[in-house]
Parts: sequence; structure tokens; C-alpha cells
Amino acid sequence: MANPPSICIENLKAALNHAEIGQHPVEVHGALVGLIAGGVESQQDGWHKPLADLMHDGQPLPAELKHLVADMYQDATARLADVEFGFVPMLPEEEEPLADRVEALSLWTQSFLTGLAIIQPKLNKGSADVREVIQDLAEIARVELDVTEDEESEAAYMEILEFVRMAAILCYSEFGPEPSADNQEEKVIH
Repeated sequence: MANPPSICIENLKAALNHAEIGQHPVEVHGALVGLIAGGVESQQDGWHKPLADLMHDGQPLPAELKHLVADMYQDATARLADVEFGFVPMLPEEEEPLADRVEALSLWTQSFLTGLAIIQPKLNKGSADVREVIQDLAEIARVELDVTEDEESEAAYMEILEFVRMAAILCYSEFGPEPSADNQEEKVIH
């Protein structure tokens, strides 16, 4: 499943700049995915207020930005709920310098953890796997590296990116919404 054309870093950056919001696009996506993975209420744009609190001092998001973030919310929710859709954090493309991608991954992870913690204040009561993953994510969020542009560094980045991706899916599976009866195809035999 490819991203809709509107969901890309450049479009989000332009909308953030137009709204005079000083967040990096990866921070917005990370916080939004953290809210989703934490189990934010999906009815009535439940993500809007906590995200506005995080990125716009509680002020409502301008209409254009809110529409774009709503598209991101729908996309991320669908991708987290169905592993086959291939959830991936919104990060710079692989053509960008590795140092920029590592920094963006760190920002995304910090924002993800912030969004997750706001919606899920009982993180310390999560499963042992989730608690361990969150500790690992906290380490990734603090990473400051002098990155060398070589195959070994690229491979390490890809490994960390895959870990972050799977960590978001794990958190969603633990704290996200319960699967609806429509999604469970259990047959009852009478």
C-alpha cells in the first residue's frame, strides 16, 4: 500500500510553515503515531486535542494542516492495524545524507514516545516486551552519532529503523483499540 500523494514530508513541512508551527514533520508524524499506538480515542477526532497540545500550544490546527494530519492519522491507523500495509515512520528518503536520516529517526522516536506517554500513562504496567521496547526506544531517541556514510552505518540505520517500526506496531497491538467483531472471523458452530 503506497502512501497517498498528500502524505509526504514536503507537503507536511509546507503546511507547518504556512501555519507558522516550528515542528519538524517527523516530529508531528512521530507524535501522531505515538497517540495512535497509545490507544487515542478514534471517535470525534480524539487525536486532535492532544496533538494540538503537543505541537501548537493547545490552539486548534489550521484547516489545511488539520486535513493533512487527518489523512496521516487514517493512513497510520490502517498501516498499524494491518501489518501487510507496511507501516513505516515518516522519515527522509534514502537519498538524503545518513546523518540527516539518523537525526530524523531520533526526533521521530522522541515524539513517538511523547505521544505514547500522553495517551498511555500506565506504560510501566505494560507487558514485559513493551516495557523493554520502550526502554530501547528511549535509548534510540537519545542517540547522537557522528555518522559515517558507509555500508556498515547504512545497515545499522536500517536495523534500527526496522526495530522502531516493529516497536510502534507492538505498542499499537498492546494499547491500541480492540479488534472489532467485524474483524474477527471466528465461526461459532452450533
